[in-house]
Amino acid sequence: MKPIAGTIASQFGGLARSVTTMPPLHRLAGIGVILLGLTLVTPFAFEAAGDNAFIALTILAGLLTIFATNMAEQAPPDRALWLIFGLAIVLRAYVLAFDPLLSNDIYRYVWDGRVQAAGINPYRYFPAHEALASLRDGAILPHINRADSAVTIYPPVAQFFFLVVTRIGESVTTMRLALLGCEAVTVTMIMLLLRRMHRPVTRVIAYLWHPLPLWEIANSGHVDALMVALVLLGLWIALTGSALRGAAVIALSTLVKPYAAPVLAGIWRPWDPKMPLVVIAVIALCYLPYLSVGWGVLGFLTKGYFNQEGIVAGNDIWLLSLWRLVFGEHERDVAVYVALAGLVLMLKGLTVARSSDHSIASRVADINMLLLLAFLLWSPNYPWYFLIVAPFAALCGSAPSWVVSIGALLLSEQLDWDFYIPRVVSKSILFGGLLLAWAFVVWRTRMPRTIEARLLQ
Repeated sequence: MKPIAGTIASQFGGLARSVTTMPPLHRLAGIGVILLGLTLVTPFAFEAAGDNAFIALTILAGLLTIFATNMAEQAPPDRALWLIFGLAIVLRAYVLAFDPLLSNDIYRYVWDGRVQAAGINPYRYFPAHEALASLRDGAILPHINRADSAVTIYPPVAQFFFLVVTRIGESVTTMRLALLGCEAVTVTMIMLLLRRMHRPVTRVIAYLWHPLPLWEIANSGHVDALMVALVLLGLWIALTGSALRGAAVIALSTLVKPYAAPVLAGIWRPWDPKMPLVVIAVIALCYLPYLSVGWGVLGFLTKGYFNQEGIVAGNDIWLLSLWRLVFGEHERDVAVYVALAGLVLMLKGLTVARSSDHSIASRVADINMLLLLAFLLWSPNYPWYFLIVAPFAALCGSAPSWVVSIGALLLSEQLDWDFYIPRVVSKSILFGGLLLAWAFVVWRTRMPRTIEARLLQ
C-alpha cells in the first residue's frame, strides 16, 4: 500500500506544481471554463432542486470570481480583457435565453410602459382595474404580482425608462436588453474609475463575472441596473469634474431606487447649500408629470410595501430581530430603531462628507462603506437590492464588498419549495459575515502598527 500511496501523492504533487507554474492567463481561462459550466447547469438545477441548488451554484461561482479577479491582475491586460469580456458576453447571452427564474418584476415594467403610452398615469390604477381592460394581454398581465391590488411602486425616472423602452418593444426580452445597455454604462464607468485610481482595469472582471449582476440583470431584468449605471455615471462626473452635475445624475438614480441616496454624501461638501437645492429641484421636476394623482405618486410604497417587507412590524429588520430574540418585543421598538438607524447613517454620512481626503480612491471607499452600513441597518429581503455593491467589488476589492455581494445570493429564495431556509438565518450569515469582514479589515489595518510598537519597545 505504501508504494501506491506514494505514487498517488507524487501524482497529485506534480499536478499541483503544474497548476502553479501555469501562466496566469491559462489559469484565468480555467476558472472561466468552470464558471461557464456552473452557469450552464444552474437553470436546470433550479428546475430540478429549487432555490437551494441555485444558491449553492451561484455562491460557488461568486467565490471563483474572487480567484479570477486576483488572477486577472497577474495576466497580460490586453489578452485578459478579451477573455473577460468574451466570457461575460457568452454568460449573459445564455441566461437571457431563459425566462426570469426568481422574479417577475420585469412584467410590471413592461406594463407600466404600456399604460403610459396609452396616456394614463401609471400611479392611478392597479393593473387589473377595469379602466385598463383594453390594455390586457396574455403575455404580460398574468405574470404581474399584486395585479389586482397594488399600483406601481417605481419612481418617475424608472417610469421614463419603461416608457422609452416599451416604445421599442413591449416584451421582456426588449426590457432586459435595455438593462444590459445600462450595464454597459456601468462597466465603462468602472474601467474609467479604475484608471483614475491607477488600478488594473482587469479588475472589471469582479463585476463582469460576478453571478449577482449576471442573474439579477441579464436573467431577471431588474431596473436596479439603471440605478447603478446612473450612480456610477454621477460619481464619475462629480469626482472628475462638476460635483453639482454629478449630484443631479445621482438624484436621478434615487428616482429609480431611493436607496442610492447615501451616495450623495460622498460628493457633498458641508455646508454648501447648492447641492441639496439641485437634488430637490431634480426630484420635483421628475415628479411633476405625474402629480395628477396627488400623493398617489408614491404608489404602493405608502400603500403596503413597508408592511409587506416586514418593516412596519420590524420582523425582517435583522438587527432589531436579534435584539428581540434577546430582550423581547417592546411597544414602539420599530420607531426607536428607525430613529437610531437614521441617526447613525446621518452621522456616518457627515463623516464621509467632511473627510479631508478628496482622492477618488478614498471617496469611492467611503461611499462603499456608507452603502454597506445602510444595508446592514435596513437589511433588505431580496438579492437585487445589493446590485449597487457589485461595482465596488471591482473598484475597492475589499472583503466586506465581496462578502455582501456574494452573500446576497442567499436571499434568492422561493417559498414554493419544501426545504426553506428561514430568512433570519440567511440574513445572519450575510450580515454576520459583513461584521466579521469589517473586523478583519480593522485587524489587518492595526496589526502592522502593533508589530511596529512591539519592535520599538
